[in-house]
Amino acid sequence: MAIVEHDNVFIFVPNLIGYTRIVLALIAFWFMSTNYVISGWCYITSALLDAVDGHAARAFNQSTRFGAMLDQLTDRCGTTGLLVTLAYFYPRYMFWFQLSIAIDVACHWLFMQTSVVVGRASHKVNENFVMRLYYQKDILTFMCCVNELFYVCLYLLHFTYGPLIFGASLFKILAFLTGPFAVLKALISVMHAYVAGIDLAAVDVRERQERRQKPDPVAVAGKKLE
Repeated sequence: MAIVEHDNVFIFVPNLIGYTRIVLALIAFWFMSTNYVISGWCYITSALLDAVDGHAARAFNQSTRFGAMLDQLTDRCGTTGLLVTLAYFYPRYMFWFQLSIAIDVACHWLFMQTSVVVGRASHKVNENFVMRLYYQKDILTFMCCVNELFYVCLYLLHFTYGPLIFGASLFKILAFLTGPFAVLKALISVMHAYVAGIDLAAVDVRERQERRQKPDPVAVAGKKLE
């Protein structure tokens, strides 16, 4: 059945999926310290819907700046909520969870903001080779999935070892396998900040040069009076 065309961005299909992600994340937060089954399923479902809303946006031609920002903020807030809980569960490693939050939020915010300032149609469009490679669909999906899986495994390990494979915890095995990718994703986030900083500084330089080239209005007015 065809979807009727309209311009109410707030009820576009991908954005409705985005609201669902937020509700699921809030439920996950509520139960995160007490019920790992409800919280885990809600969090994982919310994370998986991140891929669904992108497909919906392309399928229904409903890609919007609002949707991109909603998606980005839901990702950042969802991961931050989980990392706060992990810092509580594993106080010995609190610094590293705090650092992960700081890198994730600051670097992505700077990158998104700079994309708006320079007038890019999407934050995923960039001339930098690493950024172009990272934002290829399959690579981006893989990196986001393994990153979330790493933190989810750490969360679940606080409550249970899960299924055993040859006497070893499946969650612990997955945590060891996905951990290096989580570190790599953090390094790529730092790269986001570096690239955004270069682009933003270039905007500052251009604007300063343009101001120098413009005649001083006070001086021009003074000449007219002479």
